[in-house]
Amino acid sequence: MIPSKKSASVCDQALRAGRASFARGAFLGLCASLVLLGAGPAALAMDAPPPQGNLERLEIVTASGTHKFSVEVMRGGPQRERGLMFRRFLPQDRGMLFDFATERPVMMWMKNTYLPLDMIFIGRAGKVVGLAENTEPLSEKIIPSGAPAYGVLEVNAGTAARIGLKIGDSVRHPLFDK
Repeated sequence: MIPSKKSASVCDQALRAGRASFARGAFLGLCASLVLLGAGPAALAMDAPPPQGNLERLEIVTASGTHKFSVEVMRGGPQRERGLMFRRFLPQDRGMLFDFATERPVMMWMKNTYLPLDMIFIGRAGKVVGLAENTEPLSEKIIPSGAPAYGVLEVNAGTAARIGLKIGDSVRHPLFDK
């Protein structure tokens, strides 16, 4: 059977429409893939809210009293490397505690970190051994602990001044010896 011109034109139109729809879908899918691949996971996480689970309680004891925080604890290499990078917000009662597993000189930086932070360097016994206040966002300048540290607590800039934090003050968390 030979198709009529009318049926052929209807079939051709349907075929063209199907190809156009397929091509449009494939093009949009390709564009979305390129955007996601080009942006990378860091860009996608920039505006992600901080995790709500896995928060641990931490207290800082200063001359002005006991100050309570909920902290994310970074125990492994990849976690420690990422830290607060790409975050745009940190609640006032939150922080991030880095566990270095041994007491040693520690060096930090603010690369890809948009929030100004106070970095509190803590010895194995839970005493503050160093303090870097109001660190510069996005800076690659090295921030040394100044003394061997077992952990580093990052909190919003201005927190150390607000609670009257001094070298020698105590930090209570299971990570540190009592």
